[in-house]
Amino acid sequence: MNTQPRSGEDGPVPFRCNRFFCVGNKWYFTTREGFDSGPFASRQRAEIGLKRFLHVVEMLPEERRLH
Repeated sequence: MNTQPRSGEDGPVPFRCNRFFCVGNKWYFTTREGFDSGPFASRQRAEIGLKRFLHVVEMLPEERRLH
């Protein structure tokens, strides 16, 4: 687990865990809100899926963002 603050973060470091998990040879990612996305054929594809998800979240108006 990473215990170092990220760039721009102040205060105590929040709990962080791995967002990726594998079930039956299929990969998934989880969001801070508890949403699981998948299945993906590989971890690499799950990582791409997470990047796409985060890109969409960044395009939402600030008041619509959950994290």
